Amino acid sequence: MSYLVLARKWRPKRFAELVGQEHVVRALSNALDTGRVHHAFLFTGTRGVGKTTIARIFSKSLNCERGTSADPCGECAACRDIDAGRYIDLLEIDAASNTGVDDVREVIENAQYMPSRGNYKVYLIDEVHMLSKAAFNALLKTLEEPPAHVKFLLATTDPQKLPVTVLSRCLQFNLKRLDHAQISGQMCKILAAEQIAADNEAISQLARAADGSMRDGLSLLDQAIAYAGGELRTDVVASMLGSVDRTRIAALLQALSDGDGAALLQTVEALAEFSPDWSSVLDALAEGLHRIQVRQLVPSAPLVAEGIDADAFAAQLRAEVVQLWYQMALAGRRDLPLAPTPRAGFEMVMLRMLAFRPAAQVPAQPPAATVATAAVAVDPAPAAPA
Repeated sequence: MSYLVLARKWRPKRFAELVGQEHVVRALSNALDTGRVHHAFLFTGTRGVGKTTIARIFSKSLNCERGTSADPCGECAACRDIDAGRYIDLLEIDAASNTGVDDVREVIENAQYMPSRGNYKVYLIDEVHMLSKAAFNALLKTLEEPPAHVKFLLATTDPQKLPVTVLSRCLQFNLKRLDHAQISGQMCKILAAEQIAADNEAISQLARAADGSMRDGLSLLDQAIAYAGGELRTDVVASMLGSVDRTRIAALLQALSDGDGAALLQTVEALAEFSPDWSSVLDALAEGLHRIQVRQLVPSAPLVAEGIDADAFAAQLRAEVVQLWYQMALAGRRDLPLAPTPRAGFEMVMLRMLAFRPAAQVPAQPPAATVATAAVAVDPAPAAPA
């Protein structure tokens, strides 16, 4: 039997199984339970956050043989066929490869016919922003007043490219990026079910690398399982991801704090042995400076250390120095492609941080000393003639 990737094997089949997106699930569930189902929905958001999954679950809810509800049974023929991608009344259209007006006209013509099996004929148009202007114009009338048995579910990662006339005809739901805890929690659940051991830090690294996308996270988890060949250890996952060792970032900050140029370049040399992406090193440095600044200005805020002693650096560095270095890291990240080599560009950013440090603030003189100094500096006025 062929292997099914984790992102497909663990795709949610009911609203209750979704991770995050509670605001969307609540709105759709209430619409289904009260019978106030709009004819056109637009799901927007970054890749891998559940747009197509929610649309498929919604289609199951509409066409479940046990009746329309927010909790489809998942057992009837309609639910099973939708899960398998072979339900005749759910037509999934990839707008990236069906962009023309002729493709849309075919949809409009077929929409007039009653569904073959279910209660509704559902058109799921993915990456809808890829449709041509003529295709959008052809779709407008049907999108505004479709037959009673037709529902349109549109999904896009770029809603700004959609005409206002399309947006005004749809109920729009913006799906949020998933946070670190949501992605890592789902990974832990999957690893436990798959009986694969993993370090907590390894899972945390994968969740960070997912950058808010559950699908990306599960793809990385698949890759890590194949790469490790067994237990997911922190060092193995870091090697696979090319992650920057946070202890090296701490060493860079310590050398900068001490004003030790030799130690600074030695740390850069140690980093170079792993052939890192130097822009990622600058990203990690900026993240560390951010944590230090938060500790300085909002001491009560919760922080994840990640190899950097934020408390110690917060005491060593002045707040304005941290701000300056942070801005230098961002500027260096932007200018790195212009450097002769990435390493040379990174070293220049480090040396710039070493060279441009705000002068120490001169303490103000006490008022008495100031008055005394002023008295000495001012010549006495000449006496008036008798």
